[in-house]
Amino acid sequence: MAGVRRRRALGLLALGASAATAGALWPTASDDRRVVAGRLGSPGRNSTGSTRSAAPTGPVPVVRENQAPGITWPPTAGRRPGVNDRRRQIQGYASATSVAHGETVDFHVAVDPAGPYRITVVRLGWYGGAGARELLTSPELTGGPQPLPVPHPETGALVCRWPVSWTLRIPDDWTSGLYQAIFTSAEGWRGYTPFVVRDDRRAAALCVVVPFTTYQAYNQWPMDGTVGRSLYYGYRHGVLDYERRSFDVSYDRPYAGEGWPKHLDRDHDFIRWAEKRGYDLTYATTEDLHTGRLAPARHRGLVFCGHDEYWSRAMRIAAERAVAAGTSLAFLAANSVYWHIRLSPSADGRPERLVTCYKTSPDPGTDAAGATTQWRAVAPDGSDAEQRLLGIQYNGIVPTPQPLVVAAAEHWFWAGCGVADGDRIPGLVGGEADGTVSRNPHPAGVTGVTLGTASYQNRYRQQRTQKTHLYETPQGGVVFAAGTLFWTMALHRTGHRDERVERATANLLDRMIRS
Repeated sequence: MAGVRRRRALGLLALGASAATAGALWPTASDDRRVVAGRLGSPGRNSTGSTRSAAPTGPVPVVRENQAPGITWPPTAGRRPGVNDRRRQIQGYASATSVAHGETVDFHVAVDPAGPYRITVVRLGWYGGAGARELLTSPELTGGPQPLPVPHPETGALVCRWPVSWTLRIPDDWTSGLYQAIFTSAEGWRGYTPFVVRDDRRAAALCVVVPFTTYQAYNQWPMDGTVGRSLYYGYRHGVLDYERRSFDVSYDRPYAGEGWPKHLDRDHDFIRWAEKRGYDLTYATTEDLHTGRLAPARHRGLVFCGHDEYWSRAMRIAAERAVAAGTSLAFLAANSVYWHIRLSPSADGRPERLVTCYKTSPDPGTDAAGATTQWRAVAPDGSDAEQRLLGIQYNGIVPTPQPLVVAAAEHWFWAGCGVADGDRIPGLVGGEADGTVSRNPHPAGVTGVTLGTASYQNRYRQQRTQKTHLYETPQGGVVFAAGTLFWTMALHRTGHRDERVERATANLLDRMIRS
């Protein structure tokens, strides 16, 4: 324990120097872009009767932050082959998915062979196209191998109980965002783990919600052919097997391989694009929406930019109440709000450290929130189907990317895009897709609009129709669902970028901020 306290003290000393250096790199406030409240004026009730915060005024922290020098992300110089889950050269996990200024986050790191290592913290963003900025590096630390956990006999949960390796206190001047801790061994091996820095002091216009519940659901750590478990698979005779999946997955373990959660790149595509354009953003996690640390009414809109598949009842209630109060929601992917989950504390009482989803099995923990199954199956009458919130719902995997055929080209969403009904945006519908199901409920009291469609055959060769959908609420907000996993790729990624999708997304975010 004394060693841990010493490492923590050294970490805090390093932080002070790093924060001072970072501050020196920032331009003066006079160089910042400013957001003006516009037609809304001061906070209060708007003409529709909803109560929402006014658009914030003053310097935009994300704009200032992105004027600092960046580093190439993902890093490529001098890289070894990736860390793997059989050798586990260096891997680690964080004690929380999000932390606010002044709070601390612990990192738990295993190193094999034992020896010195360091932890570097970077923030993901635009930074002139570089993609990230380095904030600090820890003192030299010493680590060694740590044991693999034994699966829980009933749920299959893998819970690491590795000691604290280093504790980081979040400096008051760090900009809210998606961060990565990089664990680098003396031999040059690198492992990663993500976390979010919240800003609980300032209500930005838009809050980006990072889908850590879905990150963890897909986490197959360790991918060793024997022990690894996710909510999808376990192993049988070295082969992934759905019947051996876990019913609980724990945040107290690394992410598989190098530590990149599956689908994080979709979030980063949006983050780079939105920060380049200077939107007033703050960041939170799905766990923050679950607990109420994220209060939707503080923002003009919430942006769910990545693959956001796993939702608790508390998350669903928070989102529905936000819509009813006039807050806008943008879902820039597909297959959102698909699985109902429970979030539970760890054995030692730390909150939101276990994700539970039994899926097709009987759920022994069923409570007033319902069984952990597909949302459309939670209530016998289908009244919890995700379509009731989103306007559309998951309808299949798209084996081959398809063009989105533009519809309602006169709608404000497509303004300035230079499109007409029937125009095709190549390759925009891919991965997974959403559509409508007539027997399931639609959002009450609103009329939605289909902005684009695609026809495709799912993996069972069944014909399906994808839809990109938007509806406006009586309270003045909008709810948009892209209906494809490829939307954010079209904002930034080389080979996928499309200026029409960029302009339409800007129209959407601008409308969310003004509404």
